[in-house]
Amino acid sequence: MRKHTRAALLCVAAALTLTACAAGKGGGASSDAAAAPGKDDKLTLTVWSNYSDRELVEVTKALKTFNKKFPNIEIKHEGSQDDDKITAGIRSGNTPDVALSFTTDNIGQFCSSGAFQPLKAYIDRDKVDLNQLSPAVQQYTEYKGNRCAMPMLTDVYAMYYNKDLLSAAGVTNAPKTLDELYDAAVKATKKAPNGDIEVAGYLPTMGFYANRPTILAPTFGAEWEKDGKSGLASSPGFTEMMTFQKKLVDFYGYDALERFRAGLGQEYSADHAFHQGKIAIMIDGEYRTAFLKAQAPQIKFGTAPFPTWKPADYGTAFTTGTIMGIPKGAKNAGAAWELIKHLTFDTDTIVDLSNAIKNVPSTKAAMESPKLEVDEQFKTFIDLAKSDKLKGNPVTPIGDAHIKAVTDFSVSYQSGKVPDLAAGLKEVDKNIDDQIAKSGK
Repeated sequence: MRKHTRAALLCVAAALTLTACAAGKGGGASSDAAAAPGKDDKLTLTVWSNYSDRELVEVTKALKTFNKKFPNIEIKHEGSQDDDKITAGIRSGNTPDVALSFTTDNIGQFCSSGAFQPLKAYIDRDKVDLNQLSPAVQQYTEYKGNRCAMPMLTDVYAMYYNKDLLSAAGVTNAPKTLDELYDAAVKATKKAPNGDIEVAGYLPTMGFYANRPTILAPTFGAEWEKDGKSGLASSPGFTEMMTFQKKLVDFYGYDALERFRAGLGQEYSADHAFHQGKIAIMIDGEYRTAFLKAQAPQIKFGTAPFPTWKPADYGTAFTTGTIMGIPKGAKNAGAAWELIKHLTFDTDTIVDLSNAIKNVPSTKAAMESPKLEVDEQFKTFIDLAKSDKLKGNPVTPIGDAHIKAVTDFSVSYQSGKVPDLAAGLKEVDKNIDDQIAKSGK
């Protein structure tokens, strides 16, 4: 699914107000659930998603399984529709019946603005068992008790390591602690006589590939909030995360690291640095297992939980996923809910799609299904998804603006432009709190 790079920002500056969202016909955010379609009702459900290429084909197949229950409903699936296009469609009245988004960071904006309709009335009416979803998945599909979305598959993040590179460096076991990670990264790094990096044991540049604050924060026990305010400066985990990454940046040398990074391939190309044996250890989602087997079968790799700051936290992981909502103005809200419910809870559909695009199923029943294809590398992610140590996104009404603020700061800190970490984190807290206050949500 690759949410963290494929996702586009909502038009936060233009914040969808309830008035703006009301453009379009029918399907208002009423507390009453719209009726399900009758068996003889002929209608077309329009679904927008940001899938493309092979994934678009596989997701379309999953959507078509809905016709076993409702053969009278035609489904029109339009791919390459990011959050900006969804937002523009809602504002203009050109609204799909179901919107699939990769941007769980934006759930607070979707729910608080009314861009996605509340689902509580449907859930109550149909007695939906939300406990089939992990607490972390439930968290990233609602905001302040307003559930406006449901999940369709999830991503879970863990460590990938190149077995040959670590073995050649004398590292016999996958690291579990930060000290072990640092030691392995140093040993596996190869430098040319002029100091240029040829192989990085672990690439610490924040914002590159999946090396991102949201993804890393759970493994450091970093807390985003304190007493209803941004709490980065008061969280020991954030200080440790920034300090650890900076320690590795200093080992490589910032300029040398930037030269190395500039020559690496794109994240979703066959030239990805891990595919090319240029990185020994990284953090990434379960989908990478499929990319590696298809694009770099020569790489012998293992997976394991990412090393943690505190040993007791080992096995902690970040999760995110595709979310589905009924946009304000949807013409067929009742049928849209039936489709969303099907994609969320129909075990065979979830398992088949998981096997096809190698994402983690979002329900407990699907993860336990004997039809789910689980090899040694993929099992790491399934085990993490079942754990009570799974952590989701911090949810705010400003989309992912808080995440951008932290990422921008971390890049400045790594480069040496910000000498005082504590003062810098306090400034980021103020920036985030000011943006939330301005949003009025």
